[in-house]
Amino acid sequence: MPHSQLLVNGRRRTVEAEPGATLLSVLRDRLDLTGTKYACGEGVCGACTVLLDGKAVRACVTTIEEVGNLPVVTIEGLARNGKLHPVQQAFLDAGAFQCGYCTPGMILEGVALLAHEPSPDDARIKREFEGHICRCGTYPRIVEAVRLASKGGRRG
Repeated sequence: MPHSQLLVNGRRRTVEAEPGATLLSVLRDRLDLTGTKYACGEGVCGACTVLLDGKAVRACVTTIEEVGNLPVVTIEGLARNGKLHPVQQAFLDAGAFQCGYCTPGMILEGVALLAHEPSPDDARIKREFEGHICRCGTYPRIVEAVRLASKGGRRG
C-alpha cells in the first residue's frame, strides 16, 4: 500500500492509504482521529467537516491526493495547552448540542467562518451552516454559540 505524508493538527504524519482514499477514512481508520464523523458519505450533512488550509471541507469527499501538503485541522487539534478553542467553549456555554454527533463539524465550520468574518450577523451564520444537519434540532443554540464566540465569549 502506498504511503502519504499529511500534516494533521500540526504534526507531520505518514500513513498507508490506497490512491483515492478519503481524508475521512485516513483520519478515522489510520490516525485514530475519530472526532471526525462519518454520516452521509456524500458531503451533504457536514458531520465530517475539517479544516483544510483554514477552509471548512467535507472529509468524506476529499481525497488524500487533494490534501497534498496543506495543513488539516480536526476537532482534536483545536484546543491549546489544555484550553478549549473559543468556539468550542461557546458551544458549551450556549448548550449548542445534545447528542453531539454533528458538533465537531459544526465547531470547525464556526472556526472557519470566524477566521474570515469575525463578526457575522445571524443571517450570515445561518447561511454558512445551511449544509450542516443537526438531528437534534439545536440550530438556534448553534447560531447563539457562533455569535457568542464572535463576541469573545460575551453574551448580549
